[in-house]
Amino acid sequence: MEDKEFILQRICNFAGQEFDPNSDEQVENILRKKFNVYLPQRRSMNDSLVSCISDHEIIKLIKEYRGVE
Repeated sequence: MEDKEFILQRICNFAGQEFDPNSDEQVENILRKKFNVYLPQRRSMNDSLVSCISDHEIIKLIKEYRGVE
């Protein structure tokens, strides 16, 4: 796994602003407002990220940051 700080920088660069990728609310807001991505409803944000079918690089990075596969 890459350095978390480096992954965080890449995530914030994609989003064009700083935010906490561990915050479910912030992740959902960024994905909706900046990328027009609506995550499927699941039990947890991690489950939603895993089941999301999207080619947005930021989703891959957020999953990597959170350690979700």
